[in-house]
Amino acid sequence: MLQTVDVGELSIGAYLQVVPEEIMAPLLEVAGRLRGARVLHLSATPYGGGVSELLRSAVPLYNDLGVHATWKIITGLPPFFAVTKKMHNALQGATTPVTAEDRALYERTAERNAAQLRADPEFAGFDYVFVHDPQPTAVRSYVDGSRARWVWRCHIDTSQPDLATWHYLRRFLEPYDATVFTTAQFVPPDLPPGRVEIIPPAIDPLSPKNMSLDDRTAHAVLNWIGIEPRRPLITQVSRFDPWKDPLGVIDAYRLVRKEVPDLQLALVGSMALDDPEAWEVYRTIADAARDDPAVHLFTNLTGVGNVEVNAFQRMSAVMVQKSLREGFGLVVCEALWKGTPVVAGRAGGIPLQIADGVGGVLVDSVAGCAEAITGLLTDRPRAAALAAAGHERVRRHFLLPRLLLDELTLLDALAQER
Repeated sequence: MLQTVDVGELSIGAYLQVVPEEIMAPLLEVAGRLRGARVLHLSATPYGGGVSELLRSAVPLYNDLGVHATWKIITGLPPFFAVTKKMHNALQGATTPVTAEDRALYERTAERNAAQLRADPEFAGFDYVFVHDPQPTAVRSYVDGSRARWVWRCHIDTSQPDLATWHYLRRFLEPYDATVFTTAQFVPPDLPPGRVEIIPPAIDPLSPKNMSLDDRTAHAVLNWIGIEPRRPLITQVSRFDPWKDPLGVIDAYRLVRKEVPDLQLALVGSMALDDPEAWEVYRTIADAARDDPAVHLFTNLTGVGNVEVNAFQRMSAVMVQKSLREGFGLVVCEALWKGTPVVAGRAGGIPLQIADGVGGVLVDSVAGCAEAITGLLTDRPRAAALAAAGHERVRRHFLLPRLLLDELTLLDALAQER
């Protein structure tokens, strides 16, 4: 049987003092209509990315709302995850072909996971199944006679996909009852018939990564891992992925150092089970930064976890997210929630979070990134005003109960259609 991810207990009542009433009231109402329903979330990894972060908080809140949720992980050997990473990149616009051999491995793994899912005694009781991203997508095609309503949740930027890869994946979406994308621009024009929803992700303001952390503690945490708290610091938190443009961040940092000589840069990345490309990117970054002691490279495998990321996002003068493609970029909202301005690539879901004059500055090049960082480092009142406006935008639009409201509203609509 597939692995079930253990999660803790959370209370939706704890969010009443944080989230606007216009979100909380309808959330409780729609949850009441769905009370007793059973929901399965199916994904590729229990840690190391935005999907796992969302589910770790969302699943226990589903349960507290009376909607019984379970989170399971598909299994696969390293070659399978190499194939799905190739598919992920192709769906974001890379031209590396997915070969016939890749497709055969993808389908064999999906069929094996579907068999394990069908053998699970819990499976027959689920009313809804959320399938997250390309890795488990094909599982649905090998589950015949399911009484559940199936939803495919795409978290990546599919606005300019490699067409051959998209057309291959598209056939596995035929049996789904609904698909969910972060923005309308990500919806391919030839999507199979069915309900299409636009639901941006959100952050959990009460999670260890986002909970309140006083300055003294945050300084102590960063000092412990080698950051000098009295020197200015800029940070990018992301997977080690070429689409996050870490080398471009280093180039921008070097331009800013001409104006701010004592500047430090931290690149904080996570390693995940479904991302075999990450170590290669890590080694490339390490080589590029080898001769500069002010560039710090950290991973979740070297002792940098949620609390350390929390401290980085609070103590950095500017957070950077110089993505070239980006499904959403939860780290943008995380930084804004903590009152830190962001300089970010004008890519994917990032502009949803940083509107004009709110939260930070959108950029399109290394030079533009460096100029924006320098401007915020040298004009602290402007930086503070941008960050304050960004915090309010996150409070109104990008906190977890809003995501739950959108998802449960979708499930309620599917129930009524049946």
